[in-house]
Amino acid sequence: MATDYNFLKACWGQPVDRVPVWLMRQAGRYLPQYREVRSRGEGTFLDLCKDPERAAEVTIQPIDILGVDAAILFSDILTPIEPMGMELDFVPGPVFAKPIRSQADVDALIVPADMAQAVPYVPAIIQRLRKAFEDRVPLIGFGGAPFTLACYMVEGKGNKDFAALKQMMYGDPGLYHALMEKITEMDCRYLNMQIAAGAQAIQIFDTWGGLVAPHDFEQFVLPYTQKLIAGLNRKDVPIIYFVKNSGTMLELVKEAGSDVIGLDWHINLGKARDILGNDVAVQGNLDPTVLYAPKPYIEKEVQRILDENGGRPGFIFNLGHGILPTVPPGNAIFMVEAVHRLSQK
Repeated sequence: MATDYNFLKACWGQPVDRVPVWLMRQAGRYLPQYREVRSRGEGTFLDLCKDPERAAEVTIQPIDILGVDAAILFSDILTPIEPMGMELDFVPGPVFAKPIRSQADVDALIVPADMAQAVPYVPAIIQRLRKAFEDRVPLIGFGGAPFTLACYMVEGKGNKDFAALKQMMYGDPGLYHALMEKITEMDCRYLNMQIAAGAQAIQIFDTWGGLVAPHDFEQFVLPYTQKLIAGLNRKDVPIIYFVKNSGTMLELVKEAGSDVIGLDWHINLGKARDILGNDVAVQGNLDPTVLYAPKPYIEKEVQRILDENGGRPGFIFNLGHGILPTVPPGNAIFMVEAVHRLSQK
């Protein structure tokens, strides 16, 4: 039964017989099997995301290869932005042809009433995966947090500081808030569509949420994540909120209202748990580059993080960010095995 999944038990803070583990970006270029599927079809990364058969196949691969305790939908955080009326391409990183810079641009954004109709390939992939994973592993759906989506929509591409968005945030807060309201409404519909299609947990990625100072996070980021999470049909569906570089403001991150807080590798996991308290689960937080290390070092780092957790319930082992494309697959397999072996009760 779904309630017996260690991953979901850990999300709810329940005891488990061994610590569950999965990896952000676990379906990806580090796996030769993924590269083979990617090479089979024509088109871009976005085309792969829109192909239910291939997207389901690459989602299943790491379950078979790594032995992880949860699968995550293969997609991209920016896929629901396209039906809002913004042209998206990957070259190879995401690029929007016409970034949001004015009130007219915000007014032109569409919030689809029916997200399943707007991105029909997403529920199609989820339904395929639920059949494939029945009584095996739970499926995590996901989306970008409103602030992180806004970063790309205003800047037009990835960036280190997202100055264009910050200029809008500080210089034209009315425009910024109008944009964020639309994004949050779309995001809520998009994630609820995934839940309705069968996603058993939801991860919200706020990759760029740590770019702002804590007082700006509280004013410009947190209210929209709170609104998003409050609007989700989350009965029996745990919500994970991951904010990269948020170790100095975990109290604020907790206020978003998620069931699980994802941690990057810049904070001691035990200290983070002390700050957050026992009423929220945590996920993390191995430095992704440790997977380049010799296996004895990987095992030592796995044990260190397990020790930092101190046997407390409500813990999911993960990397502190996505797995890197040149990591040897054997090292990822070894890490997963080490987590299971060293945490077995």
